[in-house]
Amino acid sequence: MQPPIAPQQAGTVRVFTQRFSSTPLGARLARRLALHQLQAWAVPHGSEASDAAALVVAELAANAVTHGRVPGRDFELRLTRTPGALRIEVSDTRGERRPPRQVTSPPDLADSGRGLVLVAALADRWQVLDRVPVGKTVRVELDLPEAAAP
Repeated sequence: MQPPIAPQQAGTVRVFTQRFSSTPLGARLARRLALHQLQAWAVPHGSEASDAAALVVAELAANAVTHGRVPGRDFELRLTRTPGALRIEVSDTRGERRPPRQVTSPPDLADSGRGLVLVAALADRWQVLDRVPVGKTVRVELDLPEAAAP
């Protein structure tokens, strides 16, 4: 006997996808457009969810530009808004340079290494996926409060 199918949540799934140049300006634009899109999806600017999403997008885009850059190749931002959750995906073309599975705090005086610590602290779930045909995608999911549901 098969288990019963879970009831499907009511609501709309919304998706935003955009490619950006692998430059600091591209990373900044990704963050700004993500905040604009969240506002359009009724996630108010300055809310806890909006601030967390802005920080996650900023860190992942900066990592894509810094560590995942291949000259002439863009990185991609994809936001998916479902009832109760926001999925943030940043893809780049450097599949061989993957973040560690477990992130730990860097030494106190380290100049780098804090980005994924922040992402892991803010994310309800995160993982690194292979990107077809080449590259990797870092996927972060943030649970949203019921009031922010579409």
